[in-house]
Amino acid sequence: MSSAFDWKSPTQLLIGGRWVDAEARQTLSVENPATQEEVTRVADGTPADARAALEAAAQAFATWRQTSVYERSRLLRRWYDLVEQDRANLGRLMTIENGKPLSEADAEVTYAASFIEWFSEEAKRAYGRTIPATRAEKRILVLRQPIGIVAAITPWNFPAAMITRKVAPAIAAGCSVVLKPASQTPLTALRLGELLEEAGAPAGLLNIVTSSHAGQIADVWLDDARVRKITFTGSTGVGKHLMRRAAGNMQRLSLELGGQAPFVVFGDADLEVTLDALMVAKFRNGGQSCIAANRVLVEENIVDEFLVRASQRVANLRVGQGLEPGVAVGPMIDAAGREKVMEHIQDALAHGARLGAGGHAIEGAGYFVEPTLLANVGLDMKIMHEETFGPVLAVSSFKTEKEAVETANATEFGLAAYLFTQDAGRAWRVAEALDYGVIGLNDGLPSTSQAPFGGFKESGLGREGAEEGLDAFLETKYVSWGAVGVGPQG
Repeated sequence: MSSAFDWKSPTQLLIGGRWVDAEARQTLSVENPATQEEVTRVADGTPADARAALEAAAQAFATWRQTSVYERSRLLRRWYDLVEQDRANLGRLMTIENGKPLSEADAEVTYAASFIEWFSEEAKRAYGRTIPATRAEKRILVLRQPIGIVAAITPWNFPAAMITRKVAPAIAAGCSVVLKPASQTPLTALRLGELLEEAGAPAGLLNIVTSSHAGQIADVWLDDARVRKITFTGSTGVGKHLMRRAAGNMQRLSLELGGQAPFVVFGDADLEVTLDALMVAKFRNGGQSCIAANRVLVEENIVDEFLVRASQRVANLRVGQGLEPGVAVGPMIDAAGREKVMEHIQDALAHGARLGAGGHAIEGAGYFVEPTLLANVGLDMKIMHEETFGPVLAVSSFKTEKEAVETANATEFGLAAYLFTQDAGRAWRVAEALDYGVIGLNDGLPSTSQAPFGGFKESGLGREGAEEGLDAFLETKYVSWGAVGVGPQG
């Protein structure tokens, strides 16, 4: 391993409560994106492994669906406690395979654990109800029951939180899960699975198939009608493919897809508060976040001052390996990620943008890009239409509130948007007018386990977190009960 610490994480597949090699005995390499060194190798699962995982999940579901919500709650609470106890190990593991600064990895462990804690409590609130019937001798009951086996496919940018946000509510609802984590960051997923096993999960409740053959693994699960739910976080293109494929078995979908988040700054905003929030909303995880601020729209009467102060902040961000003290921005996940960032920077400069800070790839080992600020960004530039997924602030100006809203909404995406103003009336008007599922109103970090997270338009379907997050894994059954009788008997 490239970085020495008390490393704890399996490297095999988790199927039916056992750690096993891939059926083909193949492995895939896990790379540290900050050094380009191999961290370790993990099992490279095949369709045969995906089928074995599904069989194990089917057996587990048959019994887990019958458990009480209190038993599910206790299991999740034990898992939460173990994740908290393993915080230091999980954080360092995440930094090594993902590249994010250790402080951010530690914050992600907190965020990931919060979903387990929330759904350990929410499990007890999968309420049914009774409805008054039209006829006196009938009763109408509404039951909430687990949807079935869940297939979860998760990304590399938040390798812990995107798993717990899906797996915890599925378990709380009474479902079993087959999980395909991103091939770039499998170690965090495997360690979370190991901790769930230690918490006492029955065999097959969670099955993990690491693999470089993502499409083949997904196809096995999409083609099997026993899988009743697909939950995916990733690109809009893949989400559309899954949606088409899921139609064959009418599988339900939760899709958290791409974003193109506008960050709207009005002239009355507190600039210090705004810039503090912007640094988080843009540069967390090196900008590799679906809700990262991609377009910064600033009212023209303050844009010059904004650019001076923002450029200073961007230029002062320290880039480096995530385990080094004081590092604010780590590497891109791989060479392709870095190339896309540089393509967006170069395209903007070629079309007339002005460089305020950064603008270059960093030579040497690791997939690093300088934190960058681009001014005078226009609508003809790629960065205004495509998701950059990197540490680049693209700043343009607007004259009116109407123009700001129209520009912010001029995209097929609708995941998150940010709005900064001290005018309460404007805050309401603009927040309601923005076509986005998540609004950060004077807030650069809106994600939390107790709120519903998800997007409009091509940014996805459904919501994760909050009571909606549990509802996504439950079916509603209506029972019309006749011949109850009227009045006391005997």
